[in-house]
Amino acid sequence: MSYADQKMSSGRITAIVIVALLHALLGYAFITGLAYNVVKQVAKDLKTFDVEEPPPPEEEPPPPPPDQPAAPPPPAAPRSVVPNMPSPNPLPAPPPAPMPTPPAPPAPVAPPAPPPPPKRVEPARAKTNLASYVTNDDYPPSAVRAEEQGTTGFRLTVGPNGRVTNCEITSSSGSSSLDSTTCRLMRSRARFTPATDSTGSTTTDTVSSRIRWVLPDE
Repeated sequence: MSYADQKMSSGRITAIVIVALLHALLGYAFITGLAYNVVKQVAKDLKTFDVEEPPPPEEEPPPPPPDQPAAPPPPAAPRSVVPNMPSPNPLPAPPPAPMPTPPAPPAPVAPPAPPPPPKRVEPARAKTNLASYVTNDDYPPSAVRAEEQGTTGFRLTVGPNGRVTNCEITSSSGSSSLDSTTCRLMRSRARFTPATDSTGSTTTDTVSSRIRWVLPDE
């Protein structure tokens, strides 16, 4: 039951109760001899009594319509399929891009140049004439038998100690035995005052000379 129906029933019950009370009062008034006054008063009260009618019930809103399925979308228009036709003159494929040239490796750093050697001030000097180191007794017997003679040119390398460290034939006498004997004698016998550089230190030097070989008299 709604609120409006409950309010209407309560008002009717109240009106019924009031009417019953009025009938009871009227009966009592007749009994007590006050009927006239009571009737007059009740008539007056009935004129002034206003029973409030309940307002009509509010209409409930209609239920919402059931959900209707959405209309399907219109079918898509068919697409025309164009077959892939080969081109009459296909374009040649572009050549592949050249590979980038790798950067050249950095040039190696040149080592610093060595400091220049000290400048020679005094050359090496033989302590005596080099020819004096050779005598007739040194003449090779093979050269005597072959009657070989001539002049041998040579270049000696003199070390810081004044000794010959190397001998090189610069001009041959025509006899290999005479040339080899010359270098052998110079290495073993020649003595030099070593060369000195700008610092006063002894240093290596070269000395060139010649020996003339002549067959000894018999």
